[in-house]
Amino acid sequence: MRHLLRIRGLPVGQARAILDEAPRYLDVADQPVPRTPALLGRTVVLLFREPSTRTRSSFQLAAKRLSAEPLAFASASSSLSKGETFLDTARTLAAMAPDIIVTRSRESGIPELLAREIPTASVVNAGDGISEHPTQALLDAFTIRRHRGRVRGLTVAIIGDLLHSRVFRSNALLLTMLGARVRCAGPPTLMPPGLERLGVEPRPSVEEALRGADAVMVLRIQHERMHDSFIPSRREYFHEFGLTEERLRPTRDAIVLHPGPLNRAVEISSAVADGPRSVILEQVRNGVAVRMAVLAEIARGRPRGRRRRD
Repeated sequence: MRHLLRIRGLPVGQARAILDEAPRYLDVADQPVPRTPALLGRTVVLLFREPSTRTRSSFQLAAKRLSAEPLAFASASSSLSKGETFLDTARTLAAMAPDIIVTRSRESGIPELLAREIPTASVVNAGDGISEHPTQALLDAFTIRRHRGRVRGLTVAIIGDLLHSRVFRSNALLLTMLGARVRCAGPPTLMPPGLERLGVEPRPSVEEALRGADAVMVLRIQHERMHDSFIPSRREYFHEFGLTEERLRPTRDAIVLHPGPLNRAVEISSAVADGPRSVILEQVRNGVAVRMAVLAEIARGRPRGRRRRD
């Protein structure tokens, strides 16, 4: 695998290989010295232009546990704040000969731009605009599979702000590709057009989406991507669409996922977020292992040795 830019276009065999490989990296965290030499001598640049806690930290930790040298880039303290273009900044970093660039951006299409303009490095999409977040989908599928033993044949309900969620798009593509049935629900103003093209089944209410679900994924309201008022108020949203113990009760022992950060008493109640069905913190732990598997898979496709000098 040269890059990981999207779930769309990722071969199903490649996705399954990453999910199959991740458990061995999950065990690395429990070793006395949590390291494996898979990326020894490699450099991973974390090019994040958008705030992140879980994704950035887990990629940085994944690189370290693989014995790579991670280089964290902070846009606020970079030459971007002095007027340099993003592409010039990326080319500057590329001149330092990194092996892998992990990128997150507010704009869609940045991973493809980097892959095209910087052919010397592999690129991993850590979230671009409202387009995709492929490693989040992979860790979500991994978490579901660890609890249910499989993904094929399961029913997964995704509820919340679907319109602005790159997590929703990547999960819809991956889970259906792996054979799951995906239902979704949310405010009409936050339901994107063309859901059928993603292979998901829209439902008119949260209750209908939850009925018979094996796993429930809750998405937060992304106020930072909204330019208009999409919901009357947070209180009303929670009343109509928030995941509560009462709404969850009819499901057949469904596990509850959330990509974070949580907006408690908006999209999910504290009783559910901290309850016995919640696997939210497990998602964080699994995220390191899955991202280790992704970086290792990419490194296997990159030959070692001295770089050519032009």
